[in-house]
Amino acid sequence: MTNSRPRALAVIPARIGSKRVPGKNVRPLKGQPLIAYTIQAALGSGVFDRIVVSTDSPEIAAIAAEFGAEAPYLRDASLADDHTPVSAATVDALERLDPRGRAYGHVCQLMANCPLRTAEDVGASHRAFLVGKAPAQISVTRYGWQNPWWALRRNGDGRLEPVFDGRLTQRSQDLPELLCPTGAIWWAEASALRRERTYHMPDRAGWEIDWRHAVDIDTAEDWELAELLLEQRGPESAR
Repeated sequence: MTNSRPRALAVIPARIGSKRVPGKNVRPLKGQPLIAYTIQAALGSGVFDRIVVSTDSPEIAAIAAEFGAEAPYLRDASLADDHTPVSAATVDALERLDPRGRAYGHVCQLMANCPLRTAEDVGASHRAFLVGKAPAQISVTRYGWQNPWWALRRNGDGRLEPVFDGRLTQRSQDLPELLCPTGAIWWAEASALRRERTYHMPDRAGWEIDWRHAVDIDTAEDWELAELLLEQRGPESAR
């Protein structure tokens, strides 16, 4: 980075607990631990002054160091449960690493369960964040063939009810575009993140990423999809 840009901190939250895909952050995906893909994308982008993994696991900390990131502390168990927002771990990392609020101007959260984003994606999102001047920017992607406006839910009797009244009978081409958040690349001004404690702050912007780079692995089916997409990329996907 040039001196004219704020110093940027990358935080990769990666806890050891995962109920739906046990141990997913250290599980091998096409030959290397899942978290390695996120570390490599961060390093390859060249936009960060420091890349830190926030984890509760010595095993993950060791893997982070092996692949070129830092894990300078183990986070408290209260920040690694199933209910605490991920942004709390990122804020915790920022305040530990920069307690006086002078070292970093921007903080990027890169979720370890999003292995398909590339170094080029990180660089492009950073440029968009600098130009856009929003206090925060989250990565979003388009929905696929399933139209979210036509969503249905089951009531207590098992009957179906539309989530969006009046939309179910409209043609897809007549409906506004909806975008889905993905945990791939989230940026924020450090001062705004300290104040708001979340990336979902007023005036946040969205940066669109190709759905093939946006997969969040939360289920066994997501894992299979990620494997297929990595196979399509070829041998370079493991570097």
